[in-house]
Amino acid sequence: MSASAWLKAHVSAVVPLTAHAGSLLLDVPDWPGNLPGQHLDVRLTAEDGYQAERSYSIASFGPGTTVELAVDEVPDGEVSPYLVRDVAAGDFLEVKGPLGQYFVWREAEPAPVQLIAGGSGVVPLLAMARAHAASGSSAEFRLLYSTRSPADAMYADEISRREDAAFEVSWVYTRQAPDGWARPAGRVSEAELAALCWPPARQPSVFVCGPTSFVEAVADALVRIGHAPERIRTERFGGA
Repeated sequence: MSASAWLKAHVSAVVPLTAHAGSLLLDVPDWPGNLPGQHLDVRLTAEDGYQAERSYSIASFGPGTTVELAVDEVPDGEVSPYLVRDVAAGDFLEVKGPLGQYFVWREAEPAPVQLIAGGSGVVPLLAMARAHAASGSSAEFRLLYSTRSPADAMYADEISRREDAAFEVSWVYTRQAPDGWARPAGRVSEAELAALCWPPARQPSVFVCGPTSFVEAVADALVRIGHAPERIRTERFGGA
């Protein structure tokens, strides 16, 4: 089956992640499997024939016909409010994919990995963390997760459970930090990127995902710190 073909997807479960985000478990009989970090397109068709398409990152990885999406609602959006608020188990969607070969992690890569997420940009990075945990890879992983507040962090419980010597996690809160948190709320700084991420001397593979402004600011700062541009892979979003 071609990745350009639209596939029928049955919604098997809907799981709230935050007050404005949720994950959808889809059964897609013709799904060919996907690499950690890939995405797909979702198409909705109204009764009058109007169609809307949006791209979403995939939280799951590997072979099989179960696909996990995680969607953060964009106010006044065409697609995300429906996926977060209205879709229920038993519904059907159309999906196309998997898409993208660049923003993926492969377990044969031995370099340490630095994941940097802004908001819902954590979704494809979580897929990489899940794949790493399931693999025999000895690559060391770090995640820096920038989110507005603890209540806005997607998959926060799972990320905390995964944290160990092979998967270090740093949290940056931009609007509201937890009570007693040493760092005041604010955007991640260049100094923090230098302190919390793998140093350039380790030649890490860096994956940055989030809103366009976040991704551009982080990528530029990483280059100034000394990371080689060709080792920084970015994925940005802004659709609704």
